[in-house]
Amino acid sequence: MKRHFSMIREFHLADWFTLANAFCGAGAIFAAMRFLQDGRPNDLLRGMALIPLAFLFDALDGRIARWRHKSSTLGRELDSLADVISFGMAPAALAYACGMQGGWDWVVLSYFVCCGVSRLARYNVTAEALSGDDGKVRYFEGTPIPTSLALVVVLAFATWHGHIGGSLWFGVIDLGWQLHPLVLMFALSGSLMISKTLHIPKP
Repeated sequence: MKRHFSMIREFHLADWFTLANAFCGAGAIFAAMRFLQDGRPNDLLRGMALIPLAFLFDALDGRIARWRHKSSTLGRELDSLADVISFGMAPAALAYACGMQGGWDWVVLSYFVCCGVSRLARYNVTAEALSGDDGKVRYFEGTPIPTSLALVVVLAFATWHGHIGGSLWFGVIDLGWQLHPLVLMFALSGSLMISKTLHIPKP
């Protein structure tokens, strides 16, 4: 028990905002599961609303760390793990709940999550090499994983207007396994995340 409290004492203020990010992502996944169980669109919309909140916490943790001049390896690892949940697994789970449940949909959504994991791992490994003389990373290689918020906005719009399940935009294609063309936006997002030629200036 003492060891558990010892770890908590090592957390900085920014780390608690990072954990709030992960909390929102986990909540979104549970909301998707609840929708699949009970079929209430409001549950799905509540889960989607948690992703912008996770985005806010993700932005604040970095600002707070810089403001307090306190950052750590633990904080960086926490941030990556939280982002995998909120901007990788949660959007994929919400897409599945919206009706992207065909065999090829599974493949694409799994690809998207793997791209997000790879993107974060690469950033952690290369951050030092990409830093300037002041130690600040000048640019991202590939799009940051929180850009998946845009995918959730599209899903929320579709949900709000009833275009989920059998009414999902662009319908479904049978290629041995089913493919919902809308899922291809996840393939595009994942591919942009792992691109090494795309450089995004870091604010």
